[in-house]
Amino acid sequence: MAQTRKVYPVGAVLLIINLLMASRIPLSRSILLLQRTNNHFPHSHFTPKRFPKSYPCPLWSSSFSSCLQTLHQSSTTTATTPPYISICYSSISKDPVTDEANPLLQDFEFPPFNVVEASHVRPGIRALLKNLESDLEEFERTVEPSWPKLVEPLEKLVDQLTVVWGMINHLKAVKDSPELRAAIEEVQPEKVKFQLRLGQSKPIYNAFKAIQDSPQWSSLSDAQKRIVESQIKEAVLNGVALDDDKESSSTKIEQELERLSQKFGENVLDATKKFEKLITDKKDIEGLPATSLGLAAQTAVSKGHADATVENGPWIITLDAPSFMSVMQHARNRGLREEIYRAYVTRASSGDLNNTAIIDEILKLRLEKAKLLGYNNYAEVSMSTKMATVKKAEELLEKLRKASWDAAVQDMEDLKNFLQKSRCNGSK
Repeated sequence: MAQTRKVYPVGAVLLIINLLMASRIPLSRSILLLQRTNNHFPHSHFTPKRFPKSYPCPLWSSSFSSCLQTLHQSSTTTATTPPYISICYSSISKDPVTDEANPLLQDFEFPPFNVVEASHVRPGIRALLKNLESDLEEFERTVEPSWPKLVEPLEKLVDQLTVVWGMINHLKAVKDSPELRAAIEEVQPEKVKFQLRLGQSKPIYNAFKAIQDSPQWSSLSDAQKRIVESQIKEAVLNGVALDDDKESSSTKIEQELERLSQKFGENVLDATKKFEKLITDKKDIEGLPATSLGLAAQTAVSKGHADATVENGPWIITLDAPSFMSVMQHARNRGLREEIYRAYVTRASSGDLNNTAIIDEILKLRLEKAKLLGYNNYAEVSMSTKMATVKKAEELLEKLRKASWDAAVQDMEDLKNFLQKSRCNGSK
């Protein structure tokens, strides 16, 4: 009998895609598993009370590729003994009293965003870091300069923190709260400390160097060689070759840069939330589609205008993407578009949320870091991990400028002429 192919409902596919995007995972890496599996995802797996073990290779995992390859090689494993328990995600030893109910410490198919609370962050991250520190120490003692004994286990070790911290940061972006901010701010230095400890590990660095200098180097693929070379470069940029005093300075700089980056993002988010434009005259929002008017009226209701309606308002425009983009694309009122645009591009540039001093401090610390590492400026640090150089990038920019300048000037003239004609026709 021919085997029928199961088709996923559109809603389920969209849910999967949204979760993958929220986790910052390249979709192309995850489509393969969707094509291979023949089973629907059980609805119960998404309920708050259940945190199932991962499918053969977690779609959100940075070790997805190596896991899939290992899984393919383990095709003889029986279904009753899932190979992925020991392949894709190393187990985190849990304190049955404090950790069992913490969703950050569970194995899951997709990040359980709906059940993660601010109260989970401090104990969850600290428990994870404690176990990762122990895993790292053991890894450093037993590391061997070979692909299966170095690259693959290191990827899985790094993956755990990447996934969990990514969950927390995503929640902060979409469900921000003072409690969550405080929790992240408290454990962030500990997270950065571990990342620097890992990035400055001399046993791991020496193992990668040994691979590069060994006879097996010629047998590695171009992609594998690129990974090894990138790991060596990253270790150098993390300060593995610095003396103790400079390494300490580098660590302090990284801690401060992480704090400033977090504060910068919070100020932008707060400035976005703070802006509100109350509109009572329907003529001011002519051109907006019904869906956008509905959103503006709903926002007005949530802000205390209980009688707001789609037809009669009042309406509140915000700088959140759905509201902002709708005004910029559809509003006929030129003055409104200009006001909203200027508010958007100048977020966090004045008052209590001014990021100017933070930007200055970030630039200063980046220059200090570049000097510690032996570079002239931070641009050289950034380009050191890329295929281009600062000189080549500048040459390309100048080439583009020359090629596009005359066309840009003509575009400006065309826009001015269009504006003049619109005014003559009575448009705002």
